Formats: sequence, C-alpha cells, structure tokens
Amino acid sequence: MEPNLVSITKKAAIKIKEIMEQEGDNCLRIFVRGGGCSGLQYGLKTEKEPGNGDKVIEEHGVKVLIDPISIRYLSGAEIDFENENLMGGGFKINNPNAKGTCGCGQSFDPK
Repeated sequence: MEPNLVSITKKAAIKIKEIMEQEGDNCLRIFVRGGGCSGLQYGLKTEKEPGNGDKVIEEHGVKVLIDPISIRYLSGAEIDFENENLMGGGFKINNPNAKGTCGCGQSFDPK
C-alpha cells in the first residue's frame, strides 16, 4: 500500500463505509476520465478488490484504489464529504492538480 497519493477525511470515510456495506464491496475506486464541463471528470465507485496495476491506499479503514493513468491527475488530492443541506452535499475532491473546476465540482481542468 502506498501512502499520501490520496487522502480521505474522517467524514468521507464514514460515508464510504456506509455505502460499501450496502453494496457488499471492500474498496473505493477513484478515477479520472474525459468529460464534464472542464475537460476531465472525477468518478467514484465501490469494488470488491484491486485490479491489475492499481495503487492501494488505506486510510481510516477505507481501501482506495487508483489506476495508473488517474494517479498523475489525483496525486495529493483529498476526498471529503459535505453533509447534505438545503443546497445539497456529497463527496468533494480537493485536488492540487486542478487549474480550475466547474461549478458542480465534478470536473476539472488539469494544470
């Protein structure tokens, strides 16, 4: 397991564990793909186990999987969870590799 590629806040870890329990999975995959308003889009999904070549980070009892291509866009990022309010909420990715983000926070323009 490799530390410090991506970090997870305690609030995010609690929510991720709830979702994984419902889904019956053991890991959270964070990835980047083309799309969204700013060129690249974040993705999160649960999985049972790491894939070939994945980096595995464990923090607050959550295993995070990152594929080799996504690592260069996500190194140093933090996954947080904002409690829902009247304006919504959910997972937020604070990414030092983003030059700009769209209003929804789901896509970004890399540096």
